[in-house]
Amino acid sequence: MTTLNSLFDDYGQSPWIDNIRRDWLNDGTLARLVEQGVRGVTSNPAIFAKAFATSSAYDEFLTGVKCKDVEELFEELAVVDVRDACDVLMGVHDSSCTDFYAKKRRYCDGYVSLEVSPRLARDTAGTIAAALKLNSAVGRSNVMIKIPATNEGIPAITQVLGAGINVNVTLIFSVERYSEVLDAWMDGIELAKKNGHNPSSIGSVASFFVSRVDAAVDALLLEGDSRRGTTANAQVAAAYALYLERINGSRAKALIADGAQVQRPLWASTAIKNPTYYDLLYVDSIVADETVNTMPDPTLEGVLDHGNFSSSLLLNAASIVKTSSLLFELPSEISLSSITHKLEADGVQSFIDSYADLLKTVADKVNG
Repeated sequence: MTTLNSLFDDYGQSPWIDNIRRDWLNDGTLARLVEQGVRGVTSNPAIFAKAFATSSAYDEFLTGVKCKDVEELFEELAVVDVRDACDVLMGVHDSSCTDFYAKKRRYCDGYVSLEVSPRLARDTAGTIAAALKLNSAVGRSNVMIKIPATNEGIPAITQVLGAGINVNVTLIFSVERYSEVLDAWMDGIELAKKNGHNPSSIGSVASFFVSRVDAAVDALLLEGDSRRGTTANAQVAAAYALYLERINGSRAKALIADGAQVQRPLWASTAIKNPTYYDLLYVDSIVADETVNTMPDPTLEGVLDHGNFSSSLLLNAASIVKTSSLLFELPSEISLSSITHKLEADGVQSFIDSYADLLKTVADKVNG
């Protein structure tokens, strides 16, 4: 048994990998990671951009391509990657759904996420249309469409879930926004039922970004301040407390009784930004049942090598309360609301910039 297996079997947290590459699909790397305990895959424009820029594995797909819209071409390549990754994870998905229907767990697993174009982050109708298109193109029951939790993304989340499509809500930086996401999820599942979809077949996660919060807050604290490196995990604790409260509320209970899967919190951006911090600060400390941690390669390797989950801050109610209370110990001049609002805006822009770089890389490969 690997530490990844223990993370899931003993603690109920699903380890996903935050990377997708054509060469991993070709040489069996992703399949080996699944054998070691990886239970899902996430991707974003920055990940695809890096994969395209550093790998020759896509060259065969691009040979002979002429005069084609670059964005359309990238979408075709991404769909192939995600579809193939879905097939690698299908065994995990099927077995987890068997457990779900047997009421051993309250969700299915084994999903692969594909994000709508970041250029649609402020376009509700465009996001809905793109989500429907991508879901149909991949054509796998374990694909998840990523939609950002912007003001415009929230209603799109409801509509896409209401169409019976799995959704990974991304770019959540605040507990307040997460509360809106939980509402959008419940609205979506209720809409799906009205539209004749089986709620048990609709998976969803809510991706709460972690390390970027500490990076932003730490920059406003003096070197040596004991509060440095604590805000992100304190927010995670507050978000998990909210999850437990809302998932045990009457509305969510009614949906679950009708067969719905729970929408699990997913901890994203879990690589450390400060090299002086413990490398698994955003893994070992935030292990909890019915959650996901999606990790970049080095963090995942660290977990396989020395992950230790027994000291997680989320294993009991008292620790959750104590950890989340650290949010109230920040200096009064630091506005966490302002910080997280800016992080959302910066996150959207960063993905747009990465997407532009990605399309340029694809165009350069096509044009030689």
